Amino acid sequence: MADTFRSADQRKRPAPGPYVYLARIVATFLDSAFALPGTSIRIGLDPLIGLIPGFGDSLAGLLGTSLLFLGAQVGMPRIVLARMGLNVFLNTAIGIIPGIGDLFSFWFKSNMRNLALIQRYTTEEPRRVSTTADWIFVIGMTVLMLALFVLVILGALWLVRRAWDFVA
Repeated sequence: MADTFRSADQRKRPAPGPYVYLARIVATFLDSAFALPGTSIRIGLDPLIGLIPGFGDSLAGLLGTSLLFLGAQVGMPRIVLARMGLNVFLNTAIGIIPGIGDLFSFWFKSNMRNLALIQRYTTEEPRRVSTTADWIFVIGMTVLMLALFVLVILGALWLVRRAWDFVA
């Protein structure tokens, strides 16, 4: 009952440690898991998964979206979550372009960028508790991104169909 009179900043929230650790694992796995032999260049599964036409970029985008949920769990402000969502969206939307998208994904490393935002936020004070509104925002953004992914894939299929009809 006494918790009712405290502000959101004063309420007990989960320790960010495990969430940051999990975010580090996901980001590393997707963006910099392997070193190219003989170089200091690192590559993750994101650009490799993106080589699978259509499905690969959507899957990589969904995996990258998990960082949004981890960010919401540590109580990141909605504007930072929106920036993280934009990083994932750009990586996925440009990733759909064959060849160029995979090079962009290799260079942009949206998941490592989002990890940096999570780490920056969790080391700064004061932190605030994530609220129901934060979760609604993140879920809404995820649904919006999924809908846009589906529209892009349907648009690509429509273009392929039109090109096939034109050639035949």
